[in-house]
Amino acid sequence: MRGGVTTHSFNTTNLITHLKSRHPDEFVKNNEKKPPAAAKNSRQQPLLQSFDKGRKYNHDHPRAKGITRKLMECIALDNQPFSLVEDVGFVRLMNFIEPRYKIPSRRYFSDVALAELQAVIYSNIEKLVADATSISFTTDIWSSSVSPVSMLSLTAQWIDENFELKKAVLHSQECRGSHTAAAIASAFEGMFGKWKIPKEKAHVVVRDNARNMSKAVVEFGVPSLPCMAHTLQLAVNQGVLSQRSIADVVAVGKRIVGHFKHSQLACSRLEDIQNELGMPIKRLQQDVSTRWNSTFYMIQSLVEQKRALGAYAADFDLPVTLTAHQWGILENMIALLAPFEQLTRDISCAEASAADVIPAVVALTRLLGRRSDSDSGVQTAKSTLLEAVSDRFNGVQSEALYSVATMLDARYKDRYFDTDKKEGARNLLLKVVNEMVGGGDGQHGDASTDSGDPPPKKTRPGTLLLDMYQEIIEENVISEQASTSETASQVHAYLGEATIPRNASPLEYWKSNQARFPALARVARKYLSAPSTSVDSERLFSAVAHVIDEKRNRINCEKAEMLIFVQKNLPFILDL
Repeated sequence: MRGGVTTHSFNTTNLITHLKSRHPDEFVKNNEKKPPAAAKNSRQQPLLQSFDKGRKYNHDHPRAKGITRKLMECIALDNQPFSLVEDVGFVRLMNFIEPRYKIPSRRYFSDVALAELQAVIYSNIEKLVADATSISFTTDIWSSSVSPVSMLSLTAQWIDENFELKKAVLHSQECRGSHTAAAIASAFEGMFGKWKIPKEKAHVVVRDNARNMSKAVVEFGVPSLPCMAHTLQLAVNQGVLSQRSIADVVAVGKRIVGHFKHSQLACSRLEDIQNELGMPIKRLQQDVSTRWNSTFYMIQSLVEQKRALGAYAADFDLPVTLTAHQWGILENMIALLAPFEQLTRDISCAEASAADVIPAVVALTRLLGRRSDSDSGVQTAKSTLLEAVSDRFNGVQSEALYSVATMLDARYKDRYFDTDKKEGARNLLLKVVNEMVGGGDGQHGDASTDSGDPPPKKTRPGTLLLDMYQEIIEENVISEQASTSETASQVHAYLGEATIPRNASPLEYWKSNQARFPALARVARKYLSAPSTSVDSERLFSAVAHVIDEKRNRINCEKAEMLIFVQKNLPFILDL
């Protein structure tokens, strides 16, 4: 009912009265569902919000500070110049993404934002370095080609309680004046002092083979080891590239590569020939005098393009051509240098340690001491190379830092030592373990004597450096079965067990077995932290070369060091 029969009685008042009298429960529910009265300024609030959306953020607004932080990270990580924030395209992009953000000036990023980000990273690295029980370092000196600047680097790496390898860049500071041993040692004093690292905590410094650097570390008073990659470079230059016949062939290859590097027309013609022959389009690689493996890659690229180069020489002029005998030398050079190239890649990886040096040298010398079908034309070079490797790495098994690290690597243990040095290496390990457990540093040498090389055998076709590793392990497994039954101590028990596969991680092994061999695990944390090369410092300077480039050749060293510090350590901090 609507309150009556006439039209004027059809109203909401009658309906409400009807609900009150006839349906009180429904009336109460209906009143409870009514929304509260709207505020007087309900229509004004959206208007104020719309005005706020068009207003720029204050510089201390959380959103603005977050964007500024990410922009600074972008500049550091991607090697962008500070002027990026003033580029027209970048400004338009930021206005589209966040119209309320006002981009600070380039001066703000270089003077304020960079310093703030560096301070955050520095505090995190400082805590981690302070907690480390033993730290290994790498160092190197670099000179810019676009600016009169030289810089000295210092990187650190250590193994934490969970047996995870940690790395950090500590310094890439300007090295002014003459690079004398005294000046470098003084720079080390300042760098260690800034980070409050006592010399007792420094396990080893891996440096290049330069005399000033070697003497500087001695004057500074910490142990040091030469970079294995640099030593291999010297051995290859001395043993192979210094040979007249090979040097002549390499010189001819350089001229051929240079012809295509300096002529776009010749390069286009070679690409057309590669297409006609159904070969992949590849350019010839140019070598660099300071990197022997670049010569290997150049030779490899020439041999790969032998058919294409022959077809090119039939139709077009080349400054020089290779004879059939010279092509044979190049092909055998690849077989001779392939183990060195593989070894260089292995020791340059992030996980490589000083424990890899002795097994690598033993496997390499055994491989070079065997005759192969690919020795034709390079037999003299192979013999000279073997002599160079033996000379450059002479006494490596008597170096305590190498010996203990190798013994504590579960992939190697004592299997790669010469027979007359094996017992001395075991005694040295026992001595170091006892000294570390008793509070000593355990860095003492071993007075072992050198042993003669094994009689040469003939290498079967296709033998690689990895085969030498496996062969040595198999030989020592047989001999160890009769001599390693004693398990009275942790050392004897550890050495009496079989080695783990070479592709396994020694740090994972110690993480799982530190409860079984607690004293050995403590020593392993120290000795396995040492790298085999100074590659980390060299890669650091590769990044510096991108920071101090043609577009930023006026940037001062302080800003460059801050950028490199942030760039190299930021990913490490973000992973924590």
